Amino acid sequence: MDSFDLIVIGAGPGGYVCAFRAAQLGLKVALVEKRATLGGTCLNVGCIPSKALLHSSEHVVWAKHHAGEHGIKLGAVEVDLAAFMKRKDDVVTKLVGGIGQLAKARKVTIVTGAASFVSANTIEVAPADVGGVPSPRSQLTAKNIVIATGSAPVELPFMKFDGQTVVSSDHAIAFDAVPKKLVVVGGGAIGLELGSVWARLGSDVTVVEFLPKIIATYDDDIVRNFTRILQKQGLKIEVGAKVTGLKKSPDSNLKSQISDLKSPTAILTAEREGKVLEFPADKILVAVGRRPFTDSLGLDRAGVQLDDKKRVKVDAHLRTNVAGIWAIGDVVAGPMLAHKAEEDGVAVAEWIAGKAGHVNWDLVPGIVYTSPEVASVGLGEDAAKAKGIAVNVGKFNFAANGRAIAAAVTDGYVKIIADAKTDKILGAQILGHNAGELISEVVTHMEYGGSAEDLGRTIHGHPTMSEAVKEAGLAVSKSAIHAL
Repeated sequence: MDSFDLIVIGAGPGGYVCAFRAAQLGLKVALVEKRATLGGTCLNVGCIPSKALLHSSEHVVWAKHHAGEHGIKLGAVEVDLAAFMKRKDDVVTKLVGGIGQLAKARKVTIVTGAASFVSANTIEVAPADVGGVPSPRSQLTAKNIVIATGSAPVELPFMKFDGQTVVSSDHAIAFDAVPKKLVVVGGGAIGLELGSVWARLGSDVTVVEFLPKIIATYDDDIVRNFTRILQKQGLKIEVGAKVTGLKKSPDSNLKSQISDLKSPTAILTAEREGKVLEFPADKILVAVGRRPFTDSLGLDRAGVQLDDKKRVKVDAHLRTNVAGIWAIGDVVAGPMLAHKAEEDGVAVAEWIAGKAGHVNWDLVPGIVYTSPEVASVGLGEDAAKAKGIAVNVGKFNFAANGRAIAAAVTDGYVKIIADAKTDKILGAQILGHNAGELISEVVTHMEYGGSAEDLGRTIHGHPTMSEAVKEAGLAVSKSAIHAL
């Protein structure tokens, strides 16, 4: 039985970062992963491949609709979907290979297989079959074990994933043909991002959302403008619609193999205000959220407690109820985001090593990587007012930003929410090109308790998109220079 200072179960962004930080701090570390490659959902089938597809599909739209505006004459623009997907796969291969090299350089022991607890300090690893012959099981023991097994797509109980008609995000990053009609169930980040990809490639996309608005945690004004932009891009947005079932055509299995379908393979049914809605579809992407992946871990054998949502219960230092067992990322309460998992992982490694780890869970930014992007941190205007907090709000439109005008990316604006008495920044929301990059500056100012004035008086390069953030900070006190 091999013994370690730390075993990390799961090699996603939380797990591998935790393992690497612990190794930097001198611990003997084992990283257990059931996939053949490191990186977890994020690098293999989530964040990275979807962003590669988003980027490539943006080029398609630019070539078809905007090249002429720049004096660039192109012939007919066609998409080679096989090459399109190969580029995505190449990006993934490069990144997961890089993580493997880093693990080797840090002398982290990689164990491939599915882990389950034998006891509080011992796990068993069942490797994948090799050539049809099961490999022998192995046992590892450690003073500390971190559960970092991530999450899996949520299935609708009456509409299970079949990989053909009803698909998850895992399937939707690898279609071998552009669906004529794609229905996306769920108006959150994953559904809107992948819906955007396929809409840009020619699919007729309808987004069906149960709640009264898409990206429901954002302010109403942001959502209204964002919805309008998506609709202009061709996405149909149906909100307040409760999905009730699926009707497949009798020969749907045959039709799913035909690329030039003239009729859909299925009809998604929904209800809104007592009325029945029907949405024909060749593919139905269910993107209603993700669930913590705690299956088959044998947590009961270790005595680890779960909450009512099957998340691992942890304290403020990410310790479970069992001494020496920790949990991070998507398996614990909080936003299911890779960057949050990474910070969890670093902090736990430092706590285990006797250092002063720290995570500010109030300042985890959220990003929707559509075009334009949407990003937020902290309290929105609507949430602040709902809590009875008096706020001042500063807005600045990208339509008044020189760099945005030069780059033809003028949709959207920056919105800063500050305490009315102290001017302390409470939150920000950005709708616009590269919003995911721009939000980090606001996070930085909020980390030290900065004010809107601090943000507005910080020198920004000109001309840059980030000047809109500065101007929005000034606008909180009605001092924006380039707006009335």
